[in-house]
Amino acid sequence: MKKLINISTGITLLFSILSAGNLFGQKQPLYTLVNPFIGTDGFGHTFPGATTPFGMVQLSPDTRTSGWENCSGYHSSNPTIIGFSHTHLSGTGASDYGDIMFMATDGVQLNAGDEKNPLTGYRSAFSKSTERASPGYYRVQLEDHKIQAEMSATTRCGMQKYTFQESENSVIITDLIHGISDKVTDASITIENDHAISGYRRSTGWAKDHIVYFYAEFSKPFNAYGLESSDGKKITGKTIQDLQGVKGWFKYATKKNESVLVKVGISTVSTANAKLNLTTEMPHWDFTKVIKDAAAVWEAELSRIVVEGGTKEDQVNFYTSLYHTMIAPNILSDVDGQYRGMDGKIHTMKNGPMYSVFSLWDTFRALHPLFTIIDTVRANEFVNALLQKYSESGLLPVWELASNETGCMIGYHSVPVITDAWFKNIRGYDANLAMEAMLKSGEQDHLGMKFYKNQGYIPADKENESVSKTLEYAYNDWCIASVGQSLNYDPTIVDTYRKRSK
Repeated sequence: MKKLINISTGITLLFSILSAGNLFGQKQPLYTLVNPFIGTDGFGHTFPGATTPFGMVQLSPDTRTSGWENCSGYHSSNPTIIGFSHTHLSGTGASDYGDIMFMATDGVQLNAGDEKNPLTGYRSAFSKSTERASPGYYRVQLEDHKIQAEMSATTRCGMQKYTFQESENSVIITDLIHGISDKVTDASITIENDHAISGYRRSTGWAKDHIVYFYAEFSKPFNAYGLESSDGKKITGKTIQDLQGVKGWFKYATKKNESVLVKVGISTVSTANAKLNLTTEMPHWDFTKVIKDAAAVWEAELSRIVVEGGTKEDQVNFYTSLYHTMIAPNILSDVDGQYRGMDGKIHTMKNGPMYSVFSLWDTFRALHPLFTIIDTVRANEFVNALLQKYSESGLLPVWELASNETGCMIGYHSVPVITDAWFKNIRGYDANLAMEAMLKSGEQDHLGMKFYKNQGYIPADKENESVSKTLEYAYNDWCIASVGQSLNYDPTIVDTYRKRSK
């Protein structure tokens, strides 16, 4: 199917929407047209690090942990890198994540340093000229430590490559106190052997209860290690647990330009599942293979839309934008289908993966309709995920994050996502459950809905954002009535929602 679209420059691009492959046979791989640094300045709230399409892992540098412009953990104006954590948000208007952070240093130093005095602690200055990023890959030179850091990822795992100078004190640390605008509520590290560690980080922030387990392996046994509690107390055993967070360091003797790799699997279920994810997706130490595999999967996804015409800059903007549409929602379930649900319990997903980060007020208008056109399988999986979240929590998500309902923004926009899929004949889910779930959203009385249902509008002196809420509830109710009519649902209920929508 070919269509004409006009981009912001006024240049017309011809594109073809494909199920797979590239009918035009372009010479340049599409993933090379993506610039992950776009959006990392101003209020773009994107990150430049390594991830795969809809991946659980977003392995990226953190330059600061606070400030609204720093929602993704990285901002191009910041002069130092604190470390590299495995979870990040992209394009959101609030901060969270930054879980399971690692950093390489030239000595044992477990103080992160002060943002107001950035050249302190284990953080390091870096030069933009040494940064490189492409889909699934990131590289930078840590100037203070004279260490090159490289990152790549699979769906549920990250691989870090640190290239050291000759030293008896080459150190890799993990800081489980670190997070982006959240507060750790529990954390633990266990030394499994001389080349593997495991643990978890639990936190509260925008997501009120968020837990990430990890299992990490080092390509080279460490010569020494140390564990430290949040108050700086050193632990002599092999396990440490602290409600306010923990840190660990792992020391090596390295030759000049010697690389030590760290591969990390994560999970919301357990360290055993994190290890299962790691051994399944990353059973080797071939860093180049991880990069190439990530590039290949991005190429396949980006090839769903092929553009012709325009300038090179136009094409970079287009494919970077398309790349950003495919970062979230994130896969939440492990390779065995298990995940931590909205009720805090462990569930197993049977109809495709479970996803998280449903920014529905932001995405129901354009992002989810895009998926119904270029990736109907994924669009169906999203609906199944939303319905499963309803089964676990009793209400369709409004703005779901890490199996937490944040209650952010307005409307109940799981409803139009389901409706759009339904009327485009994407129907691999329980239609009766979908109708039940949508009606439950429309039955609520909060956020001005009682006024809306009783009076047909929300009075401005009774509820904030009264006009916006009235408009969005009306649209959501039109969706409910339309699906109900299609299903030959109770005509009295359908008529009620049709009238409410007007």
